[in-house]
Amino acid sequence: MINKQILNLPNLITLYRLLIFPLILYFAITGKETPYAIFLVINLISDALDGFIARRLKMETELGAKLDSFADNLNYVLVFTGIYIFKLEDLLPYKVSLIIFIASLLLTVVISLIKFGKFPSFHLYITKIGGYVQGAFFICLFTIGFMEWFYYLIIVWGIAGAIEHIAIQFILPEMKSNVKGLYWVLKERKTNRKQSI
Repeated sequence: MINKQILNLPNLITLYRLLIFPLILYFAITGKETPYAIFLVINLISDALDGFIARRLKMETELGAKLDSFADNLNYVLVFTGIYIFKLEDLLPYKVSLIIFIASLLLTVVISLIKFGKFPSFHLYITKIGGYVQGAFFICLFTIGFMEWFYYLIIVWGIAGAIEHIAIQFILPEMKSNVKGLYWVLKERKTNRKQSI
């Protein structure tokens, strides 16, 4: 019998995001912009939905956090693939900042794999909010069009989130899921030190 904690609603939504990945990638590679954009928007909305349901109904699990992080990484693959195929012309003038943004995201994954041997699953507040803002930018990009101020907002926010993520990776001795942020990590560390004295 499958454990109800594993087969809960948030995990099923995340599983949908994992299973639909090849289809959305196919739409991108074959140049089908409309179905690509529609299905990716559904993916981005479901990303917000699974986390909200998990927190609201207290259905957060270690497996769910790991699956969600993996699905988030696949979403980034889809977004950057779509931007490269459909919207590269809009972003070419901003290639330096875009490369720095992508490199900072990749660095968080590389450091996690080297230090912990696992994909990161922190779910920091800054990266959660950043994900929603990036999703909104992407929806605007494929509907209204490119907005420079919005672009710089997601770039700065994303790099700031990556810096916080990397700082936490250097502080924590082992991978943890659902870490709120650097403030809470330092606060917990300080509490643990006081208790050990």
